[in-house]
Amino acid sequence: MSMFTWEVVEPAPGQPVGPRQRLPWGKTIGLGAQHVVAMFGATFVFPLVMGLDPNLAILFSGICTIGFLIACNNRVPSYLGTSASFVAGVAAIRAQGGDSADVTGAILVAGLVLAAVGVLVHFAGAGLIHKVLPPAVTGAVVMLIGFNLAPVVAGIYWPQDQWIALITAGFMVCAAVLLPGFWSRIAVFLALIFGYLISWISDLLFGDIHSIVPKLGKVVDHSRVSWHDVRKADWLGFPSGHLDDGVSVVHGPSFSMTFILLVLPGVIALIAENTGHVKAVAEMTGDDLDPYMGRAIAADGAATAVASLFGGSPTTTYAENIGVMGATKVYSTAAYYVAGAVAILLGLCPKFGAIVNATPGGVLGGITVVLYGMIGLVGAKIWVENGVDFGNPVNMVGLAGGLIAGIGGVTLKITDDFELSGIALGTILVIVFYHLVKGRRVELGAGEVTKRL
Repeated sequence: MSMFTWEVVEPAPGQPVGPRQRLPWGKTIGLGAQHVVAMFGATFVFPLVMGLDPNLAILFSGICTIGFLIACNNRVPSYLGTSASFVAGVAAIRAQGGDSADVTGAILVAGLVLAAVGVLVHFAGAGLIHKVLPPAVTGAVVMLIGFNLAPVVAGIYWPQDQWIALITAGFMVCAAVLLPGFWSRIAVFLALIFGYLISWISDLLFGDIHSIVPKLGKVVDHSRVSWHDVRKADWLGFPSGHLDDGVSVVHGPSFSMTFILLVLPGVIALIAENTGHVKAVAEMTGDDLDPYMGRAIAADGAATAVASLFGGSPTTTYAENIGVMGATKVYSTAAYYVAGAVAILLGLCPKFGAIVNATPGGVLGGITVVLYGMIGLVGAKIWVENGVDFGNPVNMVGLAGGLIAGIGGVTLKITDDFELSGIALGTILVIVFYHLVKGRRVELGAGEVTKRL
């Protein structure tokens, strides 16, 4: 059977549809559109907070998803949306004076490193990941990436409109927990719409707000919602124009070793994320996807590199879309091709991108204060799911120094022109300290109850 041929099925309610099967095209298109809605919120929110173009991110998410499916021989149904793993590294690059070209250059190198890891895993086996990056280490790195973002929320987004931020955050928490099924999975998207509406109503009732505008770098009176650029934008065309730092939306990368080191820890998070997602899909479909583990990691790395080459955002497999599959029991890769095609069409609509770029700062403040915390707590989730024992000094002491160094922004000056700080230094210390003492893990305690990734 050809890669692009699916067995057409009409299953009874509750019966699964496999990756190489599909429903009739009408239903498949509907499911593909549902996957677009599921990935939509986070896929364009993270480019916004990284200072990159959301239209370009949506466009490349569609292109990269299709490339991922082909690389995995249509056996791993997943959507590649914008990755959150590099947000903290990007914030550090910009804090040190780097621009968008420096950001995409660093992420491009990280994508190539992830692709190389995927190739290595393909030939050496998935067990290699567990030996080099056990759950104790992976959880610590993911945690310090998330919690390192706290100052970004406090210093950039929240001050733009604290009350809208608070209301939006409250809505997002309630939507993610209290709404049923699919609706809870698109809480970011719903929070964005809600925050947009509340901001618009606040403009009507209370007038302009007196707060800082990051683009201007000063406090001024301004509307919360401004569609000035939306009205000027075309309905159809390639992403164009300039980002807030003056760099073209579509641009070539610049390379700096200092900046590259700031984002490399994100590779560890992506390895853990991709591995967990492939295992989750395998559990749902009942297929043995270990032979495709290396392909999936390599494909995600290559997709990140290709997107960054043109100024796009980094990618990763999306839990939101895996959640949709869990709810519908439809694992057909055909639906993901439809989702990729729809995303490409959205990416070619500049007016859509202008609407996204007009998102009020307070809304982003409310969304990111929850999202960034969730990224950090994913690290704790990795520890819990893998039974990491913090009664064991190897885990407790071996990880402690790296966590504080990474979250607290500790700096280690190597030369006059080169230093390690924040996430980069924290990740190195976590890995080195843990492996330095791991030989006594069994002797000193029960250790972590290892779960094969």
